[in-house]
Amino acid sequence: MSEERGGQRVVRAATQVVVLFVISRGLGLAREMIVGAAFGTLTDYDAYLAAARVPDVLFTLIAGGALGSAFIPTFAGYFARDDAAGGWRLASAVVNLLVVALTAAAVAAWVAAPLVVATLLAPGWPADQQALTVALMRMMLLAPILFGVSGVVMGILNARQHFVLPALAPSFLNLSLIGATWVLAPRMGVRALAVGYVVGAVLHLSVQLPGLRWVKARYVPVLTLRDPGVRQVLWLMSPRVLGLAAVQVNFLVNTNLASWLGPGAVSALNYAWLLMLLPQGVFAQAVATATFPTFAEQAARGERDAMRQTLATTLRVVFFLIVPAAVGLVVLGRPVVALLFERGAFESSSTDAVVWALAFYALGLAGHAGVEIVARAFYALHDTWTPAGVGLAAMAVNVVLSLALRALFGWVGLPPHAGLALANSIAVLIEVVWLVALVRSRLDGLEGRAMARSLGRTGLASVAMGGALVVWRAVTGDAPDLLVGGMGIALGAGVYLGVAAALGAEELRAACRLILRRR
Repeated sequence: MSEERGGQRVVRAATQVVVLFVISRGLGLAREMIVGAAFGTLTDYDAYLAAARVPDVLFTLIAGGALGSAFIPTFAGYFARDDAAGGWRLASAVVNLLVVALTAAAVAAWVAAPLVVATLLAPGWPADQQALTVALMRMMLLAPILFGVSGVVMGILNARQHFVLPALAPSFLNLSLIGATWVLAPRMGVRALAVGYVVGAVLHLSVQLPGLRWVKARYVPVLTLRDPGVRQVLWLMSPRVLGLAAVQVNFLVNTNLASWLGPGAVSALNYAWLLMLLPQGVFAQAVATATFPTFAEQAARGERDAMRQTLATTLRVVFFLIVPAAVGLVVLGRPVVALLFERGAFESSSTDAVVWALAFYALGLAGHAGVEIVARAFYALHDTWTPAGVGLAAMAVNVVLSLALRALFGWVGLPPHAGLALANSIAVLIEVVWLVALVRSRLDGLEGRAMARSLGRTGLASVAMGGALVVWRAVTGDAPDLLVGGMGIALGAGVYLGVAAALGAEELRAACRLILRRR
């Protein structure tokens, strides 16, 4: 595959995925607005968020990103060798093994739920809140099994260059949670969210099933660990599982520490985290999903020069889009949070708590975006150990900083939960710098001069935008949030794009091609 063809394929795939990710993230934002109005930062919603950690851990560690990063290159390799039968046998064996493993894990979690909640998730909560968390967790344990199968289907379709249905699937999870909040919450309370979560898992899988017919999938009733492809997937998964375990440990540590900080701390961190992930999902995750199969093919064919160019270009464009988003979240955090959420059970005190966490989470946005891209380059090279090792080191940094900064923030009079957010940001920035340095050595460089010039232009344009927004906040004062936030976003985007264009930012044209599907 030539460098030009690889870039064109990424543009076509990323355009499709970005559009659907925008829809999904928009629905996710609508979901949080509706859920926020119903539950705010009340203790019941804290209980739901803590309960959801366990199904998320089961899915993420056993299936999730670990399986995708190992399965896609292996599965794609069969087709690159014109061995479709072997590819479908591998896919069938992985699905069957996954169902067995996830079912066993879900049963074990159901039995151990009271101990898990009391010791790991929320030791700082009273007994009645812990009991509600146990009940909610048990209701949701069917979901990881469904998400696991759905994850394999997603990997199959992405490996065969079909991105629409996998990118559409998360929207149905969001729609299910929205419907549950509207229809069931008035009668069931927070338990409605658990029901919506399980129904959403069913829909997440169902919407992708027609795609299997498009790629002419064939199911083979096989359950074995002796298949060479299965062994390769398990080998490649092992370090990735360690890396994802590090991420999940960070989440569990934050939930555990936040449980001692009073009602609403867990919820505030969650709202802020999801707001920070909006631009990360629309830009970085969408582009990373679209580029991964291209990375895998370029690596399989030994096209290191093409892969280096694809990776460098992707990083420049993603940072060009992500850095100003981070600046906007810091400066416009309060009017944006108030505009989106402050209604119903979500009071001004909830806004204050979320804004503090959001400001410090946003500092690490570029790090999260970079990790999404660079880690996939390693996976395409069949190196899952390096990102895992770096991720484990970052986890250790995050845990230490979480303990230290929570205490420090409390000592200086700042909200302690904001210290947890800052710890996460520092750790992920260390992680992305480390990974970029390592991938440069693997690919004999990363177009360093072009990258430095790009980051310089992006930084200058972002500083100009941030200055304009600070002035805007001072001028508008106590004006309505719709004016301050809505017009502030438009003003910030205009200043950023104008300065970037004046500086001759090549990434502006590349981003336009990505969005408008021009080649």
